[in-house]
Amino acid sequence: MRIGCLQFAPVKGDVNNNLARADGALLKCDPSELADLDLLVLPELAFSGYYFKSLKEIFPHLEPTGAGISSLWARTIALKYGCTVVVGYPEKVDMSKNWPASPEYYNSSIIVNADGEIAGGYRKTHLYTVDETWALEGQDGFFCGDIAGVENVTLGISTDLAFVTLHRRPIHPFSLNMLVRVISHLANTLLHSPYRFRSAFTDHEFAFHVLNCHSNLVVVSLAWPTSQDAHLFRRAPQEPDMETLMYWMTRLGPIIHRETDQETIVVFANRTGVDDKITYAGTSAVLGIRDGEVNVYGILGRSDKEVLIVDTNQEPLGKLVYRQDGPFVHGQTVYPTEEHPKLEPSPPLHRLLQHVLLEHHRRPYQAPPAGPRQVQQLSRLRHESGQRGP
Repeated sequence: MRIGCLQFAPVKGDVNNNLARADGALLKCDPSELADLDLLVLPELAFSGYYFKSLKEIFPHLEPTGAGISSLWARTIALKYGCTVVVGYPEKVDMSKNWPASPEYYNSSIIVNADGEIAGGYRKTHLYTVDETWALEGQDGFFCGDIAGVENVTLGISTDLAFVTLHRRPIHPFSLNMLVRVISHLANTLLHSPYRFRSAFTDHEFAFHVLNCHSNLVVVSLAWPTSQDAHLFRRAPQEPDMETLMYWMTRLGPIIHRETDQETIVVFANRTGVDDKITYAGTSAVLGIRDGEVNVYGILGRSDKEVLIVDTNQEPLGKLVYRQDGPFVHGQTVYPTEEHPKLEPSPPLHRLLQHVLLEHHRRPYQAPPAGPRQVQQLSRLRHESGQRGP
């Protein structure tokens, strides 16, 4: 399957220019690469931008279900390149048929097939704090379905990967139907308590949903910020944010640990850039999980603004391997060398990450010049491994 991730830097509320930014990224691509594309994935709230702090702020950019500018763009691109397109958008649901109910608003993704038809939609389940200022939680759970030309797919949005800390639903003013739904929800939690209490980090709701659906394709649109200092983060624009990537992979732990010969393709389409003082992590990637190993078919840097295009039928660039007795490399910038060709950063986010290595086996790694910090870290690494060196 040929998969594209369009990573760019939308500006909050600047819809027209954001559309132009996405078009510009596509125009930079070799037309022959786009001609055979099967799937193109864009970030969360791709054209509206993300960090809206209230319903009033995002209201001018809300789009009718399947009928707004994002849907139109997706149809146009799907027909132009003959591929399925997934794009995130702020959805406004018309509830006039249920008068006197008020409109409902969701952080959503739309799926448009190669014929330009809407093949599905999904509403974010695990809302981030800023989502809760304007959006409702999706009621149908994580998306799972068969899409022609794409396979059996599970769809998620950003913090759907994360563990739930508390279940909250915002009540918008004069929203009678929302009041009824919240009361119904509270009654349900008294009986079952799925979200009433703090969820454990190891619950892995999204990953277990993928396993239950037997999905062979997982698509996640994101607007995921980095946890690193913004100034230091931007010093290495072409490097992936390995800390963020490792966290995403930790949340897919049950899929990695499953023993199977079937490969599950995972697509992370994140945004990049700085918007409203938020620095986003980029690092869009296409990975393949099989029997404890994670193949890396392609990955972008933290600040790259381009379309990542990979073919999962080709040999991967490298792999992430889970090992019970594997070494653990401290630090965030340890480059592979001739003496240590299989080492990449593995920040200590969780015990699972203590056994993750990146193995390059397709082409030699061209390491950038090592600065004083990198030399110091490599010296420490050599000392810990018992090897001699400067």
